[in-house]
Amino acid sequence: MSIYSFAALTPSGQEVSLKDYEGKVLLIANTASKCGLTPQYGDLQKLNEEYGAQGLAVLGFPCNQFAGQEPGTSEEAEEFCQINYGVTFPVFAKMDVNGPEASPLFQYLKGQQPGTGDTSDIQWNFTKFLVDRSGNVVARVEPKESPETMKETIESLL
Repeated sequence: MSIYSFAALTPSGQEVSLKDYEGKVLLIANTASKCGLTPQYGDLQKLNEEYGAQGLAVLGFPCNQFAGQEPGTSEEAEEFCQINYGVTFPVFAKMDVNGPEASPLFQYLKGQQPGTGDTSDIQWNFTKFLVDRSGNVVARVEPKESPETMKETIESLL
């Protein structure tokens, strides 16, 4: 099993295989529109603009599991990102990242990079995972850490 074994749904319900991103460095984040960390969308977009041509793909996955901070539809989440942060990277359909309904993708990411503490569970919105060009999950960055802190690692993977 690898990261490329998974698929995700767009807000309109179209399935996208992560195999489409094979050979790229992936930055995968669970996101929310009504969170104190929501400005990280802007930081993710900056990384997307700065490194996209070199092979970075930022992928956003809205989640409503943390204090109901993504209450709208998947389409509303996508539109919010585009209007408020100029996001051009893919924002997929809402999904769970913890618990019995957690997406297989996030179960896999957590298994590869369990994080710190007693549990591998995602602790809050904007947990970020970096995947190298070969599909290895190489880093997990916790929510309060800005995406900017990953620049050096991203550059080394590109």
